[in-house]
Amino acid sequence: MSPLPFPQGIHVPLITPFTADDDIAVNSLESLAYAVLDEGADGIVALGTTAEAATLDAEEKAAVVAICAKVCRERDAPLTIGVGGSDNTRAATRALAELATVCPQATAALVPVPVFSRPGAAGAVAHFAHLAQHSPVPLIVYHVPYRTAQPLDAAALRVIGRHPNIRGVKLATGCVDKETVELLSDLPPDFSVLAGDDVLLSPLLALGAAGGILASAHLATAHFAALAAAWRNGDHKNARNLGLALARLSAAAFREPNPAVIKGVLHAQGRIPTPDIRLPLLPARRASVDHALQETERVRHV
Repeated sequence: MSPLPFPQGIHVPLITPFTADDDIAVNSLESLAYAVLDEGADGIVALGTTAEAATLDAEEKAAVVAICAKVCRERDAPLTIGVGGSDNTRAATRALAELATVCPQATAALVPVPVFSRPGAAGAVAHFAHLAQHSPVPLIVYHVPYRTAQPLDAAALRVIGRHPNIRGVKLATGCVDKETVELLSDLPPDFSVLAGDDVLLSPLLALGAAGGILASAHLATAHFAALAAAWRNGDHKNARNLGLALARLSAAAFREPNPAVIKGVLHAQGRIPTPDIRLPLLPARRASVDHALQETERVRHV
């Protein structure tokens, strides 16, 4: 099967597994990267929120990128890299410029809407225009207003999406509202909407989203890929059934702050050496992990 044009399909924002000594579990990270691609993911994301990127030092970030780049090169898969400094346009511009040296293989950079500063829609548009003009790789905008405190309407996202070096938006607004429908009904050319709220993947695909960047896809990668294919191919009955099952799994995976539950499940499955997560996040409770394990098993029978 030919790969989908980027950015489409299911992309997994990889966790960062840790050893008992709080080092990166390099072999486990590499195995996870191979596994999600071999099970049907269309690409991976390194250094996203799910990776606990804010808690990694520079050497650790470089190690994560190197591992993900190696796997993507061998599997001929796109690699998106999360870039911080989004509340500071100059810092974000420098971070993007460094990608040309740090990872020339990068397919795109995932960059959040400016956080905390609340520059307004016009400021956010100007911010992304500046970044896109200077970035060596295309951008995917990460729009997550319940984290950034900066909402953007469909009109603002369309303006952002018209820049030739901005390829899509990871849309995580927490709901499917009027602005979501308006955006999907009139997208700029070569601009994709990717679901960022895992539980809303199926309805967004039904409305025309191109795919998703989904932490839950660690747990049932092939089924998330099958859901995207079902909507793409018009298999609505299968898409509805699978979409409901995966929404339940996603709700279970996000029962506690991400990626605590996902790490707990992966550890219970023997795929990572510890369920450890760095402060200020805390490990998931056993009940939450057990619930997610049960939903993962239910998905396998859909």
